[in-house]
This record gives sequence, structure tokens and C-alpha cells, in this order.
Amino acid sequence: MSPASVPFRLVRAAVFAVVCVGLGWGAHAFGGGSVAPGMVAGALGAVFAAACPLSGRERTARAILPLLGGAQAVLHVVFSLAHAASPVEMPADAHAGLVPGLGMLVAHGWATLLTGLWLARGEALFWALLRRLAVRLLLVRLPVFWTPFVMVRTARPVVLRGAVLRYAVSRRGPPMVVDLF
Repeated sequence: MSPASVPFRLVRAAVFAVVCVGLGWGAHAFGGGSVAPGMVAGALGAVFAAACPLSGRERTARAILPLLGGAQAVLHVVFSLAHAASPVEMPADAHAGLVPGLGMLVAHGWATLLTGLWLARGEALFWALLRRLAVRLLLVRLPVFWTPFVMVRTARPVVLRGAVLRYAVSRRGPPMVVDLF
């Protein structure tokens, strides 16, 4: 791993962790659950640590969707355990058990699918931008004699002189009317 790639890996892992934990936490809160901020920070650190080794190269939707789905399942269990351990328990809470209901599975599935596709598209755009930037920097740094274009230079540039046009007669426009009488 080159030292230049470390910031890119950290940024990509951080984006994945924030999106993944934010999605899980938001879905959990939307379903009526509560999670302590310390638990969210711990989950963010754990997902970031898991995503760092996987952020070395470009990932497609085929790789991102299972990772995001697995992380969502683990986060659901962790957030449900944290909610079950809290002293205030609502009796009709959807997060009372570790096994989610059908509605929660559908909600997590749709959110994971849409977010995974969004992350895959962002990943593709990010790598396309890096490739274009690398090509531009490579073209700028190449010496002139390595370029495939042949440069033809003349001794003197051709200059039009004003003397040629000084004697030209311009007869544009309608003919002049001559009054004979």
C-alpha cells in the first residue's frame, strides 16, 4: 500500500461507515427504538475498522450490497440488544425481540438496496474521476518528444501585410446614380 493511497482508503471507509451506521440508526429510530450515542459511536468505529481493509480497490454493486446488507443485519442485532438492555421498554415496541418483523425486514431491505446502489454509483464516479485526473496529469508531465503528435515549425510565420490591401478598390454596394441633366 502506497502512502498516497492511505487518505483515499480512509475517506472511502469513513463514507461507507457513516452511510451504513446512519442508515441503521435512522431505521432503528424510525421504527421507534432508541440507541445511546455511545453505542452509535462504537458501531461507527467497528464498521469503519471492518471497511478499511476492503477499501483498497474499486467495488461494484455486487460487492457493496452484500457488505452493506451484512452490516445492517449486525447493526440491527446490536441496536436491538442495546435497546433491550435499556431501562425504559415500551411494550408494543417493534425492537423488543432480536428477530425482526416482516415490515422491518422489508424496510431494511429496501433501504439497503437503495443505499447500496447509491454507494456503488458514487464509487464508480469517484474512480472515473481519479482515472481522468491521472490521465490529465500524465499528459501534462510527458515530455514533448514523447507525445504522438508531430510538431511542424516554420522559420517565419506568414504575415499578411497591409500594403497589399492598400491598393485594392472596394466596389461593394449599389451602383451610383449619375445625374446627366
